[in-house]
Amino acid sequence: MPAPAPVAPTAPPLWHQLDAAQACAALGACAQTGLSPAQVAEQRARYGSNNLPEAARSNAWRRLLRQFDNPLIYVLLLAGVVTVLLGSLVDAAVIFGVVLINALIGHIQEGKAERALQAVRDMLAAQATVLRAGLAQQIAASALVPGDVLLLQSGDKVPADVRLLSVKNLRTIEAALTGEAMPVEKTEQALEPATVLAERRNMAYSGTLVASGQARALVVATGVNSEMGRIGSLVEQVSSLGTPLTQRLDQFARRITGFILLLSLLTLLYGYLVVQMPLLELFLAVVGLAVAAIPEGMPAVVTIVLAMSTRAMAQQQAVVRRLPAVETLGSVSVICSDKTGTLTHNAMTVVRVLLADGDVRVSGQGYSPEGQVADCPTPEARADLQALAQCAVLCNDAQLRRAPQGWTLTGDPTEGALLALGLKLGWTQEALSSSQPRLDGLPFESEQQFMATLHRQPDGRAQLYLKGAPERVLALCRCQAGGLRLDADYWQAALARTAQAGERVLALARSPWPQADRAGQALTLADITPCFELIGMVGIMDPLREEARQAVAQCQRAGIRVKMITGDHAATASAIGASLGLDTAQVLTGAMIDAMDDALLRHQVGASDVFARASPEHKLRLVAALQAQGSLVAMTGDGVNDAPALKAADIGVAMGCKGTDAAREAADLVLTDDNFATIAAAVRQGRVAYDNIKKSLMHMLPTNGGEAGVIVLAIFSGMPLPVTAGQILWANTVTAVTLALALAFEPAEPGVMQAPPRPAQEEIITRALALRTLMVIALMVAATFSIFRWELGRGASLELARTAALNTIVFCGLFYLYNVRQFTGSALSWRALRGNPVVLWVSVILLGLQLLFTYAPVMQRWFGSVALGGSSWLAISAAGLGVFLCVEAEKWLLRRRQWRRIGGSELEKQGAP
Repeated sequence: MPAPAPVAPTAPPLWHQLDAAQACAALGACAQTGLSPAQVAEQRARYGSNNLPEAARSNAWRRLLRQFDNPLIYVLLLAGVVTVLLGSLVDAAVIFGVVLINALIGHIQEGKAERALQAVRDMLAAQATVLRAGLAQQIAASALVPGDVLLLQSGDKVPADVRLLSVKNLRTIEAALTGEAMPVEKTEQALEPATVLAERRNMAYSGTLVASGQARALVVATGVNSEMGRIGSLVEQVSSLGTPLTQRLDQFARRITGFILLLSLLTLLYGYLVVQMPLLELFLAVVGLAVAAIPEGMPAVVTIVLAMSTRAMAQQQAVVRRLPAVETLGSVSVICSDKTGTLTHNAMTVVRVLLADGDVRVSGQGYSPEGQVADCPTPEARADLQALAQCAVLCNDAQLRRAPQGWTLTGDPTEGALLALGLKLGWTQEALSSSQPRLDGLPFESEQQFMATLHRQPDGRAQLYLKGAPERVLALCRCQAGGLRLDADYWQAALARTAQAGERVLALARSPWPQADRAGQALTLADITPCFELIGMVGIMDPLREEARQAVAQCQRAGIRVKMITGDHAATASAIGASLGLDTAQVLTGAMIDAMDDALLRHQVGASDVFARASPEHKLRLVAALQAQGSLVAMTGDGVNDAPALKAADIGVAMGCKGTDAAREAADLVLTDDNFATIAAAVRQGRVAYDNIKKSLMHMLPTNGGEAGVIVLAIFSGMPLPVTAGQILWANTVTAVTLALALAFEPAEPGVMQAPPRPAQEEIITRALALRTLMVIALMVAATFSIFRWELGRGASLELARTAALNTIVFCGLFYLYNVRQFTGSALSWRALRGNPVVLWVSVILLGLQLLFTYAPVMQRWFGSVALGGSSWLAISAAGLGVFLCVEAEKWLLRRRQWRRIGGSELEKQGAP
């Protein structure tokens, strides 16, 4: 019997606005006993299991066959059929092999959406503790139904969306869902209906973690109805966009297919009706024309260039999941970055200590003790600083442990930051706990806003340590460090200063135990009176990666706008954005985005660099608004909440270390070092890849065009064909693939990261590239016909003239290879000669192959070639050199006009931003 389809709850959907009793009544549940077995069965029949539904998957064979439905593949298949008709089975096998490899790559990558959904599904908890019929029991999380009463405690993963009924010091980590790095303090009080998801303190959501405390909670949404399920639905609904490269190649393939068919038809008609060539001879000539014109090596060269760049990126900690994504990076004009774990370390750190005589900066990040206290040459001599460190370590319930992979935290991240501060100042938990053992303590309570612990001092006396919210601790202090009068104005100014920097502040204080006669009794709230000495305060934040700041600046110099989209508060987001060098004049929040229609959002998104309190829907709308402006958008992120936007963006970049599986599976690029700076390196490599693809096309198209032009000119002039179809196939094999392949290893052009991003609409064959191609085609046709006619004119046989003509085509391609290695830079330089050793090796191999073609008896039988004399080789070399010098002259003229490289519809000038 099929499982029932899940449905949305009929109770009011805004659970956070109901009080605990109303929420239970809406689902017919009892907070003390939970659901009865009959109620569980009824709810399961209505809502189904607490699982995300499996996405419908296409048949594997159908997915594979879909890979062949592409104009570029049609061109390749046509080339393969032609080579089979010509009897060249080896070359046909190579062409069909390229088609098959491309199809397999596409087939493997097409399951991206299903894998992303599966990764979201895997984030649900496996087990849950639930009250049913008054008994606490462990059940599979998939068996939960709305109305179940859950028991949550520290370390649990929340298995469903729940309305909190009662809490005790409950704090949850929701970074994977909302982007909020700090643990979120929870309450059971009802909230306003308009409260945004990130501020719903009386709710906990599936896939988030309990950092500390306990709670009793009512399950209100399971499976597809949960926030996690809603994100999974968003991922499923987002369609993957084609990359600029695939779009351009598809467009180019369609155009070149139509052009070749039209040219072949016109040539066939002209040769038959006007020149009256024999039909069989004419048919073979037209087949040769098709073989010459089709750039069958293009997909192979493009794939190899991308594969080479993929390997280079992997060495720089960026793993590419789809080959075309390499080139897409080079076209990116906007990078939308998540904050937590991407621009920051996703590890809370004490960055500032506020003392009575000023601020002290603290370096380092995360929970590692590496770092030091700045502006304080001898911190061990500062009694107030040492007292603050002792309080931070002793009034603490977290634990830090050194592990092979680094320092690991058990407990609250904020308390972990305090332990790391203590380690930097030389205080360990073990040593302090041994010298000052804890006698008793009061855990942090949301109502009291502080934590207190009682310790026995080495001299036998007892001492209280206190830490908590600054306003609450200040109210309990009668003096500050050194017994001086409490300067409230000074500390309020310090609080304002740290808040502006986006730091969370904790105050630390101490007091001798006032009840010496009760040293053996329990500590109570009544003992916490205004008797404390304020030691100081600490500013805590998830620190910015220094390399991220530099990477943002590099991207901005390259004409790429960086926008930060986070679930944090606007003040925190603004402070981090300002540190990154982003424009923080207008910070848009999720509530502001909700109030905008799409047209207004498209206008505002260009004027803002920082977006706060953003939900998954907000991120999707922002990506869509930027794309509607014509921007090519990269989206970075690490949380489940980032997965839909990662998939919707032109290229999704996920964090590999601290990122979630959902984010990684939805992305095109995964950073194995979780470093935003790696993106800048990947963008540079993407630009190099695109340049090398364009250089390969700049070499391949004139070579193919020159071969086709020779045949067309021969047919239209009524002359014998200067080359046969078989000889053309040979030329394609040794030039269109071999020589163009060498360009995959070209280093970056000078200033590659100073040029602006290419327009997303730029065609692969730009006007400048087309003009260069036509010029070289004309030069190659003229050179080939000149050598062919020169040989015939001095009495050579048709076979010898054809051999010389074929070698002329190949040598022109060889000389032209050195021209295209730089767009406008001179090939007559030492750098050009040494920059790519593969070119030299390919040149030597090509010369050897042409000698075999010309002199080997077996090649002479296959291709009808004959041996050439020294004068022929001199003439062929002169023709190739002539093409080379003509192109160099054109490049010299471009440099004189300060043109730097062949860009979009125009040439990009030297020094362009």
